[in-house]
Amino acid sequence: MFFDRKSLSNEQLVEIYQQILLPRMIEEKMLVLLRQGKISKWFSGIGQEAIAVGATLALQQDEWIMPLHRNLGVFTSRNMPLHKLFMQWQGNKDGYSKGRERSFHFGSPEHHICGMISHLGPQLAIADGVALAYKLKDESKVSLAFTGDGGTSEGDFHEALNTAAVWDLPVIFIIENNGYGLSTPVNEQYRCESLVDRARGYGMEGVRIDGNNVLAVYDTIKGVRDYCIANQKPYLVECMTFRMRGHEEASGTKYVPQHLFEEWAQKDPVKKFEEYLVLQEVLTYSEIEQIRTGIRQRIESELQVAYDAAPILPDVQEELKDVYAPVSENFSSPSGQPTKELRLIDAIKEGMDLSMERHPNLVLMGQDIAEYGGAFKITEGMVEKYGKSRVRNTPLCESAILGSALGLSLEGFKSMVEMQFADFVSVGLNQIVNNLAKLHYRWGKNADVVVRMPTGAGVGAGPFHSQSNEAWFVHTPGLKVVYPSTPEDAKGLLIASFNDPNPVMFFEHKALYRSVSGPVPEGYYEIPIGKARQVREGDALSIITYGAGVHWAEEYANAHPEISLDILDLRTLLPLDYDAIKNSVMRTGKVILLHEDTLIGGIGGEISAWISEHCFEWLDAPIMRCASLDTPVPFNIELEKQFLAKSRLGSTIQKILQY
Repeated sequence: MFFDRKSLSNEQLVEIYQQILLPRMIEEKMLVLLRQGKISKWFSGIGQEAIAVGATLALQQDEWIMPLHRNLGVFTSRNMPLHKLFMQWQGNKDGYSKGRERSFHFGSPEHHICGMISHLGPQLAIADGVALAYKLKDESKVSLAFTGDGGTSEGDFHEALNTAAVWDLPVIFIIENNGYGLSTPVNEQYRCESLVDRARGYGMEGVRIDGNNVLAVYDTIKGVRDYCIANQKPYLVECMTFRMRGHEEASGTKYVPQHLFEEWAQKDPVKKFEEYLVLQEVLTYSEIEQIRTGIRQRIESELQVAYDAAPILPDVQEELKDVYAPVSENFSSPSGQPTKELRLIDAIKEGMDLSMERHPNLVLMGQDIAEYGGAFKITEGMVEKYGKSRVRNTPLCESAILGSALGLSLEGFKSMVEMQFADFVSVGLNQIVNNLAKLHYRWGKNADVVVRMPTGAGVGAGPFHSQSNEAWFVHTPGLKVVYPSTPEDAKGLLIASFNDPNPVMFFEHKALYRSVSGPVPEGYYEIPIGKARQVREGDALSIITYGAGVHWAEEYANAHPEISLDILDLRTLLPLDYDAIKNSVMRTGKVILLHEDTLIGGIGGEISAWISEHCFEWLDAPIMRCASLDTPVPFNIELEKQFLAKSRLGSTIQKILQY
């Protein structure tokens, strides 16, 4: 192994040696503790330390890194306190995730490290978002994301690299090619000769290097960093290495031929660098032993601090509180403002426009939203007003754009991601439910992202452009789910969503865009998220609903003035306004839960259960649900009418009134 020190001083070489030795010695201790049952799981990076350490040292301390399981050297090279890391691995409250996350599934804003999730691929797109933030702020910085050879098979790899190339983002993508994705060898992962060859297909530069040579990694990443900043382009680096232990300790290594361990043991990154320093008379073996003794004592001392930490005392209220980032209590009220008549679609556009003016750090992203104005023309004219840097057409890759939105949030930006149709969110589901939603609970960083979701049937668009999928997200703690039915609410709730630091799924019924109009306050105002709207009060029957269901209920009420209907528009589905639900039940004693979503698994079942548990004494009849058929949404208009819950609303009302 050839080491080229270039202009590095002896002191710098010793510092690099200490940095690469520290994670090795920590790991050796952790493996002992694992056998003793003092930690529960470990993903070993032994044999790969040069990549994490060399890359981290080549970056500035305030440049974001997106590490994975085998990147302990990232955390130690950023000088994170060892006792706090040990507390993290013990599942202690004083670790980085309050005991809520395992080994390396945590981040630290202070150290500019973004915590991974088990799905691996999404880390890459987050780096895109961070790099976009640097670009928008005109800062000379890069972001860096790690992936493994197995991770390059994921769609997120393609999406992230393609987006970075198309948007000319200063991102460094590092592939740690250690020969195996868990037990699957590389010859079963890809057919190209080397993974770095893929760079050319994305229109970016790439290089393959010896990942066990810490100086080669350090020098390469420093040069690549300079290139990315100067040219405002991404770069792919493939680091060849080997994993000397199992994917994680329980999985073992029986599937790996023994001769590979013997060959790669001769290329040990710590041992080879140590030999080089001795040959160059930078260090003596006596000095090396002193360094090892010092690190060993430091580890034991820091471990003792971790051992002395108080045990976790579970607190239900604290757990629930930390699901969401705190929201400002200062709301801009619509009261007293003059109004004007607007369609729902115009109110949404106005709310977005006012939010873009109010928040210079708000970025809009979506397919065809710039010059074309979006599939429904809601963003028409925005690019001319705010520029292409803030109103961004995206490649056809929902997962990467949602991940980029999270990356923007890490650097203090707000973002809106428009799904062309709510149906298409399924290909970005992982980023929403596992990354955006869980971020604050896991390590205290918020995801300031609004996802706009044109939803619903009634326009003859068939099974893949008409679904009501709001219940998918109501089941996910950490998200907020908003679903307005009127222009006034649409504008005020959208503004509130942009002001909320948490991820908000904002549903907009396509059939209501141009068919529903109403008075809308002219200025900037908010409708509080989590508060229902009493549409009308009655004493015969409660219809609790949202979205198009509100208009179906009102239409029925207007046609049947003899029935005193109490209509409650939920407006927000997560969190629900349980006080308003309870008050409606108490007024009437009879309840219909009406929604366009299909019956099985719809939110009506959840609300019904809550009413049964908390309002049973006020019920005079069984709770009834009126929902759409449990089929995909049909294309034919007559079939669609039959499918929709509206076709069964009258019969359901008569049934419960006759009970």
